[in-house]
Amino acid sequence: MAPDLSEVVDPSRTAVVTSEVQAGVVGARSALPELAAAAAPMIPAVARLCAGARAAGVAVVHCTAARRADGRGSNDNARLFAGVRKSPVALLPGSPEASVVPELGPEPSDLVLTRLHGLSPMTGTDLDPVLRNLGVTTIVATGVSVNVAVTNLVMDAVNRGYQVVVPRDAVAGLPADYAAAVIDRTLALLATITTVDDVLAAWKGAP
Repeated sequence: MAPDLSEVVDPSRTAVVTSEVQAGVVGARSALPELAAAAAPMIPAVARLCAGARAAGVAVVHCTAARRADGRGSNDNARLFAGVRKSPVALLPGSPEASVVPELGPEPSDLVLTRLHGLSPMTGTDLDPVLRNLGVTTIVATGVSVNVAVTNLVMDAVNRGYQVVVPRDAVAGLPADYAAAVIDRTLALLATITTVDDVLAAWKGAP
């Protein structure tokens, strides 16, 4: 029997992890404008989730992707990287495009981890040890995209022993029907699929 959601997202051992909810990915100056359009409804949902997390004492960790102007340290071994490299929008470290969208803060209590390498927020960052240092055993995975980074995050987290929760209205991918199929046919085998409202309700009901 599956545990109750309120047990899984116990505030004392849960963190919200956002994946690439940054200006150069889902913002007005996106390197991937089609993805940004698909993600537009997701941003206020993730913002509500982050606000509720902070109020409940749940850690919020933002994972962003960047690439140096000279490309040093970043991948070139997939078509996705080549496409981003050709974009006029550069995700330079420290740039507005590499920064978390303002709807999500970040607030002073949040942590921001930036990677130069890989397809997953758990590759090329200190996400795993940082979460363990915080006593986290459950990750609420949010952001983009279901096509690549979010699915990588879920699998990486499960392989490292975390419980994973995916609020379906807090993630996005392309096309929408494909993203829904990945959630229902793949991620549902690995994570608890829920909604932002259900997670917030669980935190409000926490002792």
